[in-house]
Amino acid sequence: MQNNVLILDFGSQYTQLIARRVRELNIYCEIHPYNKVPENLDPYKAVILSGSPFSVRAEDAPHPDLSKIKGHKPLLAVCYGAQYLAHFNGGSVEPSNLREYGRAKLSMIKDDEVFFKDIPENTNVWMSHSDTIAKLPENGVRLASTVDVLNAAYRIEGEETYAIQFHPEVYHSTHGKQLLENFLVNIAEVPQTWTPAAFVETTVASLKEQIGDGKVVLGLSGGVDSTVAAILLNKAIGKNLFCIFVNNGLLRKNEFESVLDQYKDMGLNVKGVDASERFLKALKDVSDPEKKRKAIGNAFIEVFDDEAHQLTGVDWLGQGTIYPDVIESVSVNGPSVTIKSHHNVGGLPDFMKLKIVEPLRMLFKDEVRRVGKEMGIDPELLGRHPFPGPGLAIRILGDITAEKVRILQEVDAIFINGLKKWDLYDKVWQAGAILLPVNSVGVMGDERTYEKVVALRAVESTDGMTADWVNLPYEFLQEVSNHIINRVKGVNRVVYDISSKPPATIEWE
Repeated sequence: MQNNVLILDFGSQYTQLIARRVRELNIYCEIHPYNKVPENLDPYKAVILSGSPFSVRAEDAPHPDLSKIKGHKPLLAVCYGAQYLAHFNGGSVEPSNLREYGRAKLSMIKDDEVFFKDIPENTNVWMSHSDTIAKLPENGVRLASTVDVLNAAYRIEGEETYAIQFHPEVYHSTHGKQLLENFLVNIAEVPQTWTPAAFVETTVASLKEQIGDGKVVLGLSGGVDSTVAAILLNKAIGKNLFCIFVNNGLLRKNEFESVLDQYKDMGLNVKGVDASERFLKALKDVSDPEKKRKAIGNAFIEVFDDEAHQLTGVDWLGQGTIYPDVIESVSVNGPSVTIKSHHNVGGLPDFMKLKIVEPLRMLFKDEVRRVGKEMGIDPELLGRHPFPGPGLAIRILGDITAEKVRILQEVDAIFINGLKKWDLYDKVWQAGAILLPVNSVGVMGDERTYEKVVALRAVESTDGMTADWVNLPYEFLQEVSNHIINRVKGVNRVVYDISSKPPATIEWE
């Protein structure tokens, strides 16, 4: 691709959001750490500098070499980036009297500037910084101000360099998308050619070239990512793709059979393998969440390897890795602290001797769905909620038993079917039930009970990086709770999780 946009990441929590907004304009972009600038900049038509939790005045502040970028390519500097350009090019950055965080209005916008085309004065913008630009850099021209921030936006005379002290990528900046379009389309003249159809065409051609006559084995999960990856590979290599769907005994109720049924009409070469007992045995007496994930991962590799050995001439492993996983593995601060092990990241054991092919590694979750829609995949499958790789094992807190799996499968089925019945399923990004390691006293009939507690969880999100809990109707929660307690033996109490991410994660383990 010769029409890329390069985003240099300084560690901002909003960097991925910048990329998502750029791609919404049908423009392809890539995120690279500020300290790993690509040597060949020819493919990039524009560069964006992200914000950062650092202060440019700090000794350990990120300090990239922009000598091949500034003045040579259209450059947009956001927040920290804007302060960086000022601080090291003849301007000055000073601490604000008060932290500038939250909504503000652009009280002044310079007339006849392409950068602010179709953006009115008093538009809302989102501030997030504790320093402010006191003096513009050499040849700086002020473009916008707020009541509290004199130099909210500026450009460098004689260059296609623009800088802003607010975040256009966040929802709260009312005309943020317009501003990005003004910079990328009207100033940098980047073609808007990044579409699902174009992705399918170029990816299938690339896969044909990469794999040739080779054979690929791919583990299907029934989820969106692995399914879209499988269809792309199938378009490229047809019958040389071998799909394996493993029942680890930790799927949702009846999911093994229903997913296999769904795949029958998709033209895929799929084999179902029921390894429930093997996984439950591997999880016996294991309570630690990370140890559970590793036990499941190891068992999966063993099962997968057994099945792959029954095929001849396979030298590729297909995976549904998506872009957020790739970004996190090359973060600004090195490998990020492990919150949870990821089933697609970390490579393969030496004995498998397979090369990896990842058709979706440059897509965000919502882009995966759009590509799936472009290829005609069933909307019901594309609309499926994300489901964790380790399955119900990380929704059962504590050790795993067949009886606990049975209980949670029944609870989860009532909850998910209830969401569908009430027309709430498509309004929720992810939902599930959690079996807690807690018993509580209850009364059923005239008898005292001492049984399990389950928590219900439903969140709204776009890509899982952040999530808000969903305010489900009380009447719905009342009905679902009543059905669970009356129909699932072993449960006598239901609670609803109202934690957002951050600080909580979507899953409990």
